[in-house]
Amino acid sequence: MTSGVSAGFGRRAAALIYDSLLLAALLMVFTAGAMFFTRGQPLLYETAGPWVYLYRAGLVAVIAAYYLINWMRSGQTLGMRAWHLRTVSDVGRPVTLKAAVLRFVCGILAWAPAGAGVLWLYVDPDHLAIHDRLSRTRMLHLMGEGS
Repeated sequence: MTSGVSAGFGRRAAALIYDSLLLAALLMVFTAGAMFFTRGQPLLYETAGPWVYLYRAGLVAVIAAYYLINWMRSGQTLGMRAWHLRTVSDVGRPVTLKAAVLRFVCGILAWAPAGAGVLWLYVDPDHLAIHDRLSRTRMLHLMGEGS
């Protein structure tokens, strides 16, 4: 089991920014591979036809895989490691695939309206963001790890 306190908005946002930089690099590599099939042309409907929808689904899959694999394997993405954060189940155990998928989908919805679903943690009695509560997971700030 992992111990810590519920992570605040600032640390969560900082980890998200770190992760977005790494994801940008991964998505560039994925896009470069996809552009091989269009002979370097932009990946638009006009140049790739209906395959552009498969490309877009691939972009989402890369992002989802990054989060799901890291949350299930260690509970931490690269950004979360930098900010001493870990995602665990509501009983402090590693996150299951079902919980990770639910957390990912609900997390998109929580961050989308200007982070309102994440700011909810300041009014929640257990200091949980909306996607924490809905997925029965927790993001902990690991105290005593250089923080």
